[in-house]
Amino acid sequence: MTTAPRPHTQADLRRRNLAAVLHAVAGGGPASRAAVAGRIGLTRAAVSTLVDELLGAGLLVEQGPGRSGAVGRPGTVLALSDSGPCGLGAEIGVDHLAVCAVDLRGRVRARVAVDSANRDSEPGPVLARLAELVRLVTGRVGAAGLRPAGLCVAVPGLVARDAPTVVRSPNLGWGLTRLDSLAGRLGTADGTLPVGADNEANLGALAELWLGGHEPAPLDVLHVSAEIGIGAAVLVGGRLLRGERGFAGELGHVPVRPRGRACGCGGRGCLEQYAGEEAVLRAAGLDPARVAAERPGPGARVGLLAERAAAGDRTVLRVLRSAGADLGVALTGAVSLLDPQAVVLGGALARLAPWLLPAAEQELDRRMTGRPGVLVSRLGPDGPLLGAAHSVIRAVLDDPPTGRR
Repeated sequence: MTTAPRPHTQADLRRRNLAAVLHAVAGGGPASRAAVAGRIGLTRAAVSTLVDELLGAGLLVEQGPGRSGAVGRPGTVLALSDSGPCGLGAEIGVDHLAVCAVDLRGRVRARVAVDSANRDSEPGPVLARLAELVRLVTGRVGAAGLRPAGLCVAVPGLVARDAPTVVRSPNLGWGLTRLDSLAGRLGTADGTLPVGADNEANLGALAELWLGGHEPAPLDVLHVSAEIGIGAAVLVGGRLLRGERGFAGELGHVPVRPRGRACGCGGRGCLEQYAGEEAVLRAAGLDPARVAAERPGPGARVGLLAERAAAGDRTVLRVLRSAGADLGVALTGAVSLLDPQAVVLGGALARLAPWLLPAAEQELDRRMTGRPGVLVSRLGPDGPLLGAAHSVIRAVLDDPPTGRR
């Protein structure tokens, strides 16, 4: 187990203690100063000073008197502010764009999503449309007293570890694309809104950890999700395993049939070519482009497969069993290598889990012993967008912007 680095200066210690107070209220719920002091192990006097700074910055609010369980007069209950900073999350999908804003309490305060044919589109116009949606959401939450603390964008592709840059997205048809230009497009007062980006599977995995509702939440997880392609993220001790370049988790491009179909990544027989959304549609005799035109929007095509499977369509059931078996082959290798506590199916896979899982688990059982359980995400396709917005909120909680540095 790793430990947090020791603060080097008084300013570092103050920021660390401010973060401890915010996390105590965020994790344990509204509480008095005395209760917060008990949660984090600081004196009441020290906590009161920190609380005053957080109140002044609009990060905490006082809700009135309440009992903390201790003898004596009731203390004033502190809660996270429902105004002040908010986190903006955005998602660039193959066929849609979405933006949401989440306040410090974790509530979605505004959300917009539009159909958008982003595959093989130039990045500039797509980013311009996304900026319009961000401005729309920012305007809505601004009327409620919220101000963006940052923007994080979920992308279906390889994202640089040290910059908001898409290195490659085969499903979008994008090469090297910088996303920090979004800050200038948004027309913010000073043009300095922090912009970050991450792979959609990574953000979906973090959302599952933070919001998935699993008790207890597994910290060592292989999170597998799908839209057009298949992605995965690995959590070790609750932290993302990113790899040297930040590209860890590309399960969709693990070969399950080495002499199989050609893939957009340049390889052959990748899992994505047999268990990805478009591959399953084609195998079921459905034209992905036609289905997309008839049923636009995120999740609509998977919804069609789920409907047909639930109605007993034999072709769809056969195809999903085959896709589940291929998924099981890929999972066997990943689980054997990583030994996670759990495998979580998210995104489109969550909706198709009733028909994919039996074959996938059969392959796991056949190929290994003592395998982890396979959980189904309750967030489904919302995971990456929520993970993006909540990653901004977590950054605020970790380093509270009080105006003092």
